[in-house]
Amino acid sequence: MDVGAPSNLPLPEAFLNFLKENGLDPAIYTTNDQTPRYIRLKPGSESYMEDIEAEIQCKLEKVTWLPNFYSLPTDSQIANTKAYQEGKMYGIDAASGAAVSALDVSLGDHVLDLCAAPGAKLCMILDLLGNLGSVTAVDVARHRLAACRTMLQKYGLGDRCRLFVADGTKFSLPPIRGSKSCKCALEENVDIYKEWTSRRPWKERKRAAKERASGASLLASQIQDPELIFYGKDAGVVGLSRSELYQNLTGSEILQYGYDKVLVDAECTHDGSIRHIQKFEHWGWTTLQRRVLDVQRTNDLTVLQLQLLTNGFRLLRVRGSLVYSTCSLTVAQNEDVVDQFLSQNASAELIEIEAAKDWPCQSGRIPKTLRFDPMTSSTSGLFVAKFKKLTN
Repeated sequence: MDVGAPSNLPLPEAFLNFLKENGLDPAIYTTNDQTPRYIRLKPGSESYMEDIEAEIQCKLEKVTWLPNFYSLPTDSQIANTKAYQEGKMYGIDAASGAAVSALDVSLGDHVLDLCAAPGAKLCMILDLLGNLGSVTAVDVARHRLAACRTMLQKYGLGDRCRLFVADGTKFSLPPIRGSKSCKCALEENVDIYKEWTSRRPWKERKRAAKERASGASLLASQIQDPELIFYGKDAGVVGLSRSELYQNLTGSEILQYGYDKVLVDAECTHDGSIRHIQKFEHWGWTTLQRRVLDVQRTNDLTVLQLQLLTNGFRLLRVRGSLVYSTCSLTVAQNEDVVDQFLSQNASAELIEIEAAKDWPCQSGRIPKTLRFDPMTSSTSGLFVAKFKKLTN
């Protein structure tokens, strides 16, 4: 890979020490970033390739190791193209696409995306799911999940999806399997979910206004119940009562009726995003110290990551699989989290990612885990690990 000419980016000593501790080459950050941009064409949109190339005035290069992905020069702009505005393609880094591909989503699966925003991976999951199964997407930030809702509507992918503003470390709602009839439909004063509309019922708007007035509308950790902000017509919600939708399962029931696949793309320091790190030259290196290097922040993040991974795994059915990923290149947020999780969960097995034999990535410090980085993979940095849930 041609990583470009050296840059004059003056990395501070504290960051150089951070890289050394994690076995990372500073050249990842100090060479001019030539990492391509990536797009994924929605299935059936291949016939528009010539039109897209004419608009962006460059050729789309097929990514041979990842279906429906194409690369284009790093400075290419796609937001104003007709294909983008009409929802025929979306931007998503190839490494992120690999994390979704590792899930091996099959027709009819019930999938949980536990940290769904900003939504590109969610769109890809729904693309792969087809016309059977469902996707439940969760995020702690309402405004970011609302952006996911906008993406689903733009790309016409929301029919089998439901979106919950919720704390991913505590979320406990199972998938909706099969058709259910409301047992309390004949009772008075029972609200039944009708087909979703952006114009919410008066009761819902009043409740939301009350939450905003009390300052409890920003983070899901401040709300007792997960807040449903969108559901598609085939997501299994229509016809249910609130009590049915919010019914939790026991531990033994989850083993049988939990999710088939779970993606935990956990919050992290984002140090694997080279463009993100290079922005600190303009934002100020003291900001880097606070957001990336601060020991207390990193410790808090690793606790959060383990909690997200543990809860996502809890919601899996037996023989279901979970993919854990971060866009950090640090050992603490990746291999150390995996090690600790495995030591605490006897029913978890770290497994090979079968599709990865053709991927341009390296093994992590733990066998069967994978690492992408710009110099090796021509992608953004990403760590990926996959687990299977065994019987107890």
